[in-house]
Amino acid sequence: MIPWEEIDRATVPGRKNELILRRRGEEFSIRTGGTELMNSRMHWSEEALANLAFEHMGQKTAGQGSGLRILVGGLGMGYTLARTLALAPSDARILVAELIPEVIAWNRSVFGHLAGMPLNDPRVRVDASDVRAVIHRQTDAFNAILLDVDNGPAGLTQDANNRLYAENGLKAAFRALTPGGVLGIWSAGDDPVFTRRLANCRFKARAVPVSAVAPGRGGRHVVWIAVKPEAERWRK
Repeated sequence: MIPWEEIDRATVPGRKNELILRRRGEEFSIRTGGTELMNSRMHWSEEALANLAFEHMGQKTAGQGSGLRILVGGLGMGYTLARTLALAPSDARILVAELIPEVIAWNRSVFGHLAGMPLNDPRVRVDASDVRAVIHRQTDAFNAILLDVDNGPAGLTQDANNRLYAENGLKAAFRALTPGGVLGIWSAGDDPVFTRRLANCRFKARAVPVSAVAPGRGGRHVVWIAVKPEAERWRK
């Protein structure tokens, strides 16, 4: 068995625990506080986040002139972004919000090749800032917001992530979406209380169990698909 090798560390704003990047052969892992946040061998559920969102958007993604605008919150190892690019039309614009500069650097230089170097795609723009701040600045701006931040609604690495998934954060996401837009959220596990919270914020929401490694393989994660009704524009 090839031993793990520590490659780098990154400070997480507002937390004592660091992100630790490790490699074993061609396998990469990012951990914090003794918990693995992501592993390059297990990215099916991250891709499912994009798949489920695009299933909802359907015809909006077809052909040129779609005007599709997507916000990806949390870069991770780039697999959600890569799948989004594979499904998006050539004129789509995709904004990636990633708070930790080292994660962006790792995607450009350490393991980005595993996801096909998605940051090099001309449709992508990277904002090295808190996705919560990006969302709060926008109104009717995005057809889809895909959040793969921390471990989902029960955050591990940053207390501010909990505010992203609290009622005020969800209302801000509702405001930032276009009518009919979709909020997709990746999570390590289910949370019925969170499903009800989405409904309380006027989303039509469902929790979808997804496999971690491949269909029917690995642990079970959850993706929420929460839709802003077509007739709804933001109102206070």
